[in-house]
Amino acid sequence: MNYIEKANNELKEYFKTLEPNFPEWLNEYIETKELLSQKYISITCGTIYSDLFESKFFFSSLDHSIAVALIVWHFTHDKKQTIAGLFHDIATPAFKHCVDFLDGDYMNQESTEDLTSDIIKNSSDIMKLLKRDEIKLSEIDNYHLYPIADNDTPKLSADRLEYSLSNALFTYRLLEKSVIEEIYNDIEIQKNENNEIELGFKTKRIAREFVKVTSKLSIIYREDRTRYSMQFIADILKKLNEENKISKKDLYELKESEIINIIEKSKYKKIFNIWKTAKKVKTSKEEPKNVYYVNHPAKIRYIDPLLNGNRISKKCKIAKKMIDKNLSYDMNKYVYLDLEM
Repeated sequence: MNYIEKANNELKEYFKTLEPNFPEWLNEYIETKELLSQKYISITCGTIYSDLFESKFFFSSLDHSIAVALIVWHFTHDKKQTIAGLFHDIATPAFKHCVDFLDGDYMNQESTEDLTSDIIKNSSDIMKLLKRDEIKLSEIDNYHLYPIADNDTPKLSADRLEYSLSNALFTYRLLEKSVIEEIYNDIEIQKNENNEIELGFKTKRIAREFVKVTSKLSIIYREDRTRYSMQFIADILKKLNEENKISKKDLYELKESEIINIIEKSKYKKIFNIWKTAKKVKTSKEEPKNVYYVNHPAKIRYIDPLLNGNRISKKCKIAKKMIDKNLSYDMNKYVYLDLEM
């Protein structure tokens, strides 16, 4: 059985919502070793392993990549764009964007993307498939080329749409499947204010519901507990790297579970378990003493989608208020737990 056939029913139903007629040709690309390694990486950037977060559903980086590909295929039926969507996170290491925090790239969170082309190029299986299908590496190794697959914040793209839907449905259980379907089925390709193609909504009520849930998610992605957790994991990985216990290469070759096993056998076991079992982070306006703390902002992920060719913030005062409230979230506090690094 292939990966899709082995997926649980919730995932299968979700994939079916995104594309009722699954493109069977995609399976060969999914089954490549390099892409399958993404099934061991959670899209939650490691936060799923702490009681600070309510999520217990393991939605993998591979699940996200397949779903992005299905969205792109659904709206374009273009094989090159779909493959670009499928491979857009193939360079994702364990703990996902925590490695961006490790690299000091917590504002852009794009530090790993440069490896995408190299990983694809060095895969004999992927290159054989591309050659067979008469597709050039340069046509699929950069999904930024395709505005339906990816575009700049706050526009709506397949990537941004997917992690919004899956996080709302699986990770944080903010929406029921029926609402996810209603949102998805209201989307079409539209022209934006710059006369570029972009995914947009047809119905004001549904677009506003999407803004409501994505504004909640946007804060979750950068709130105190999230920034703390991602930097905390990054700093433990950094220390283990300095101590020659974990290499940067390991983050691309080991499962998250295997890296956690290394952490829990190290001298950082105690503080890691404090984080794992913590229920709430502490915050302060003043620098806390004698504890490990985090005090920096993070990338702001938000969406101001099109509504029949216009930004909803210009057409709906309620939506604009929700977006403005989201953007005003304070990231200036010191965040800590009672532990020393």
